[in-house]
Amino acid sequence: MNYEFTIVVPVYNEEDNLKRVEQELSKYIKIAAKKTKVLFVNDGSKDKSQLLIEEICANNADFTFIQFEKNCGLSAAIAAGFNNVDTELVGYIDSDLQTAPEDFNLLLEHITEYDLVTGVRANRKDSFVKNMSSTIANGIRRTFTHDGMDDTGCPLKIIKTEYAKKIPMFNGLHRFLPAMILLQNGSIKQIPVQHFPRIAGEAKYGLWNRLLGPLMDCFAYLWMKKKYINYNIAKKG
Repeated sequence: MNYEFTIVVPVYNEEDNLKRVEQELSKYIKIAAKKTKVLFVNDGSKDKSQLLIEEICANNADFTFIQFEKNCGLSAAIAAGFNNVDTELVGYIDSDLQTAPEDFNLLLEHITEYDLVTGVRANRKDSFVKNMSSTIANGIRRTFTHDGMDDTGCPLKIIKTEYAKKIPMFNGLHRFLPAMILLQNGSIKQIPVQHFPRIAGEAKYGLWNRLLGPLMDCFAYLWMKKKYINYNIAKKG
């Protein structure tokens, strides 16, 4: 099939969510603005996630998977997804489904004009501590990156694959995807999307991951920005 868009779904111990992920993404594929397929990236889950992923992929031709040997983290899972897609566009959504797959269509409306389109979680349904730590972390990150983005932690993004494959990923850099597109002289846009409370499973990140960790990652980003190599091939022979 001539797929145009791949949705990467990082998974780490999400056995209680995966059947709902199958249902919601299957529904989205039927209404997607682009011919869409799904790529699960199992980040070394220790529960029954892999068994469920294989069942889902066996029953759905539009679903495939990669399984890590061990847990490597969200940035690694996203990077592996980006590196293993063959469609013009790549996006990702978290397997907790706190964002809605149908909102990918809102982002797709703008991807022709921009190289990355990211969601901004409107009326977030998270705890006060999580919301405040995220707000502070985003403010710190904007000070370092000047990317103008309000919510880089939103797990609903679409990127032109040619840009996604040129992003050098390291732990924590998933928070800096818009900034990394700007380093490639690309263009970015943010669009409000729906947000929902987590229904099943457990959040994988605490205060350190949401606040102190991102602060340290800002210094890693500044080093990356200074050392980043950007080039475009004009001709091949």
